[in-house]
Amino acid sequence: MQREELGGWLRLTLTPGVGNETARKLLAAFGLPDNIFQQSAQTLVQVVSANQAAAIKLEPAGLDELLEVTWNWLHGRPDNDNQAPSRRILTLGDAYYPASLLTIHDPPLMLYLLGDPDLVPAALPDSASASPVASTALLQGFANSIAIVGSRNTTPQGAANARQFAKALGQAGLTVVSGMALGIDGASHKGALEAVEADVSRLATIAVVGTGLDRVYPKSHLELARRIARRGLILSEYPIGTPPLEGNFPKRNRLIAALSKGTLVVEAALKSGSLITARLAAEQGKEVFAIPGSIHSTQSRGCHALIRQGAKLVESAQDVLEELHWNTAPLGDAPDLNTAAHGSKGAAPQPDDNQGLIKALGFEPVSLDALQARTGLDTAHLQAQLMTLELDGHVARLPGGLFQRIATA
Repeated sequence: MQREELGGWLRLTLTPGVGNETARKLLAAFGLPDNIFQQSAQTLVQVVSANQAAAIKLEPAGLDELLEVTWNWLHGRPDNDNQAPSRRILTLGDAYYPASLLTIHDPPLMLYLLGDPDLVPAALPDSASASPVASTALLQGFANSIAIVGSRNTTPQGAANARQFAKALGQAGLTVVSGMALGIDGASHKGALEAVEADVSRLATIAVVGTGLDRVYPKSHLELARRIARRGLILSEYPIGTPPLEGNFPKRNRLIAALSKGTLVVEAALKSGSLITARLAAEQGKEVFAIPGSIHSTQSRGCHALIRQGAKLVESAQDVLEELHWNTAPLGDAPDLNTAAHGSKGAAPQPDDNQGLIKALGFEPVSLDALQARTGLDTAHLQAQLMTLELDGHVARLPGGLFQRIATA
């Protein structure tokens, strides 16, 4: 993309009163942005309102600054560093623009990409010179993906389920899409990255973020963002320099839903952004899946509500694959709620003296007093055993002095 062409697209996105839907009408009527700006106001009003036509004829404030920042970001990849993430901008006219986004009513005019240098075509003057391998991987990553979303304030078991499902679905060949938020999103990205450790031919995961790609939010996910950029893709519709504004995150959920064949909700409260993603997926005709949980957990109520509304209840990654008619051999290590929520057949065996405590814990959060009543152990021995199980990753300590068993695949 040449600098002048980039400036035209940025001007269109900055024009007051012209959103994605209106811009799409203008592009359909007049072609590339430069052609739009060459039209007279009298011609423009055949497609848009008089106020919008007047705005189009004026260069928006801040355009030169944004163009400079964006151009510098786009070409900021060090020439001598082959491992540095590729930087790319896709417009509605780009051959690599995700076809699934074109089916929504307001596809972004521009998508900013930061990703695996071997699989994402870098910013090049001529897209035809991009690596065929990278081009294929990018298009396949967009086409063969599953969204996994859920609560930021997840339970330990919820995070484990998200990671296990993401890993199993990734091993089956799907790219995991999520929002790089805390909780379920982060666990999903990590599981997807684990799935492709030995496979460098495809994108592991796509993180759809609500900021410009020169920023990482939350800051605690800086290292995760670096890992995704090396083996997957970070994608945003927001210009370089955009801070983490509250309204941007619900809006980006439509892209998570649209990019994916289906959406899996792992945990969600009744008022959750994950339910927005699930609703948008359903409206787009995509499959919605939900993992059931405890009737006592607020983080399960959103999933239960989705199931009542028609979402597919899933107990294993195989359930998801079968519903999507995804051709793959049965997953021998697919996380299953018969194991991932009721004791894993693949979990490391516990010492005999901890078996009684493991059984007493069950799968619901439980207090120390309740465990003492169930086991008959004195406080010192009980706390010692809980500490051992916690260090081994089999028990999580929750707020309020509660403990919960964690099933692992």
